[in-house]
Amino acid sequence: MPINKIIDTLNKNFSFDQDDNAVVFSNGPADIPQIEIANAFASAKISLQGAHILSWKPHSEGEVIWLSDDAVFAREKSVRGGIPICWPWFGAADENRDSNIALPAHGFARTVFWQIIDTAALASGETQIIFKLDTSTLSVNTEELWPTPTTAIYKVVVGKRLSLELTTTNNSHETFSLGQALHTYFSVSDVRETSVQGLDGKTYLDKTDEFKRKQQMGKLLFTEEVDRIYLETPDDIIIDDKKRRVIIKKQGSKSTVVWNPWQTVADKMGDLGEDGYLKMLCVESANAAEDVVTIEPGESHTLQVRYEIGE
Repeated sequence: MPINKIIDTLNKNFSFDQDDNAVVFSNGPADIPQIEIANAFASAKISLQGAHILSWKPHSEGEVIWLSDDAVFAREKSVRGGIPICWPWFGAADENRDSNIALPAHGFARTVFWQIIDTAALASGETQIIFKLDTSTLSVNTEELWPTPTTAIYKVVVGKRLSLELTTTNNSHETFSLGQALHTYFSVSDVRETSVQGLDGKTYLDKTDEFKRKQQMGKLLFTEEVDRIYLETPDDIIIDDKKRRVIIKKQGSKSTVVWNPWQTVADKMGDLGEDGYLKMLCVESANAAEDVVTIEPGESHTLQVRYEIGE
């Protein structure tokens, strides 16, 4: 179907404009449909490919979500920045999986189109968008990628706070392990003057040092490449870049991934933008490494995250 027809159909079925709360669908870069949201509290933009949040900007605040100036938009490719969904595995795929094709890092959810199943103006004045991904209906070869019938429902609520809820249901007769992360790129004024609080005393796996197990001492500061999986971290996390504080509250997430590539790695990546690494910081609510989730047949798991600006 031509892209203009797709956009027209989406707007006919799901757009609205009522009481200072609006949702409209438009054609984004690379002919990838996107959702534009505006209400009394904030504005946001979400790509239908990957249900990928590209922007969240509360009124009177600067952009909270970082998107690279050199981000490349393309079909079946993840965008550098925003909030990619790593699912149904985090990092490299299970090496023991029998597959004849290369399995993408961080799963396939961030590079396939998600179905819109509902949009709503809530009584609170916030805006709700609900997405669905059903592995049995994807056009990609899910028998090779993920042979277990699985459904993901992703609920996004945009307002003064950004609330995300990812529910995974095992539709098969076999138990499976789920790895996942909301790979959020936060916009910071200068990562060299930014700290992350809430991880003191926690054990982490250091990817930059052969995944050695280490312990965080005090707040986390940034003077070099950081790529860590903090284990057993269900409590609130605070990002403080001296100009504002972002508070991360979560449930159903045992791991916290913190990543900044620093200059040498960033220069090799090619899509982070000039000195982009100074303006971004990934703090990801996850279930990864030793904290993957086991889901029994017919059962579900929900990962909930809420971002808000602190005083």
